[in-house]
Amino acid sequence: MPGETLNAPAMSRSVPSVARTLPRCLLYSIFARIGGSGLDTDAFETLRASYRGGFLGKAIAYDNRQKEIPASLIRSLRWHPVRLISFLDRPYYYGAKKKYLDWIASRHLTTGRYDLFHSWSGDCLRSLKVAKRHGIPSVVEIPTWHRDGGKEKVRRPKIAAPTENISSFQRWKNRLLLQRKRFIEEYKLADLLLVLSQKAANTFRVRGFPEEKLFYLPRGVDVERFRPGKRPQKFRAVFAGALIKRKGIQHVLEAWHRLRLSDAELWLVGFVHEEAKPYLKEFWRDNIRVIGFVRDPENYLSQGTVHVFPSQWEGSAKVTYEAAACALPQITTREAGDVVRNGIEGIIVKPGDVNAIAAALEHLYGHPEIVEQMGTAARRRVVENFTWDHFRGRLLDAYETAMRMR
Repeated sequence: MPGETLNAPAMSRSVPSVARTLPRCLLYSIFARIGGSGLDTDAFETLRASYRGGFLGKAIAYDNRQKEIPASLIRSLRWHPVRLISFLDRPYYYGAKKKYLDWIASRHLTTGRYDLFHSWSGDCLRSLKVAKRHGIPSVVEIPTWHRDGGKEKVRRPKIAAPTENISSFQRWKNRLLLQRKRFIEEYKLADLLLVLSQKAANTFRVRGFPEEKLFYLPRGVDVERFRPGKRPQKFRAVFAGALIKRKGIQHVLEAWHRLRLSDAELWLVGFVHEEAKPYLKEFWRDNIRVIGFVRDPENYLSQGTVHVFPSQWEGSAKVTYEAAACALPQITTREAGDVVRNGIEGIIVKPGDVNAIAAALEHLYGHPEIVEQMGTAARRRVVENFTWDHFRGRLLDAYETAMRMR
């Protein structure tokens, strides 16, 4: 069954194909676009499952950039009225857009047409309450981890909110923000939580969530788009992703600076954020190439020797699937997801462990035969476990599980 090769049978539950209990009419909402890159791809592949299954009722998103699924089934909020307050700082505007999406979805749920609701954490509190009142099963996807991380109990000092000297405008703005309690309440209201990795699942387990409420849904990758290329003559490490501290760029740069490898280079493929610039300056070497954001990451990953991505916090990093599909061994963390198994498809290090990153780079630099073995294993792993077909199959299992919970 889906999940067995991923060592997660308790969460990824496959139901026999006989007498499947799938929804008749799904409502899906997401704070993203349908079609494109990143989360937009996830949204598109999700809708493909229900559209091809014949039960997509309506999707609500902030734009539609694909042609396969009829536009009549997608309500685009591209010209939303929240644009009128786009002058607000990003956290307020961001929160307002999410709450507007939630409000639109909640109104759809009151029609009595839908028998399953699927949304994302932070996008759906009002909608989940409506779904609960109408007896509509709900599925909530968790993009990263539990809001409180992996801590068993988070002590939060109670600070009295100041009520004086705050203008009515500021009070109104504050109501737009996404507060922690919103996410926590969504977790409780949802019938089924989709978690992207074992690490993410553990952050819910330690908070007391039962196994039957967690469904393991790793991502997918287009294995035709992301394919192995010719291995370069020189050793080329690639870091692909936004250059931010959360993804460990500072640790990659420090490890690379220490090594002084000859006939080697480091490619940085991703948008360079301000927080990364001091580290680029401090640990700069002439064999570093800053490529920046690209729309064709496959053309850079396929030219690499190894992918180094020591992220400190992810749900399940899409780039780890993509690099594996390009037959790159990876130096990464368990926090980045479950694609890489230590010693098979790459080397797992602890977040922030610069010594371990440097040692892993040096090891692969000195052993090209291991690079080949791990690269072959990486490609095989995604082809056998992590295509978008695998993803859609698991998603249908999740929908069936949610339908049977009511």
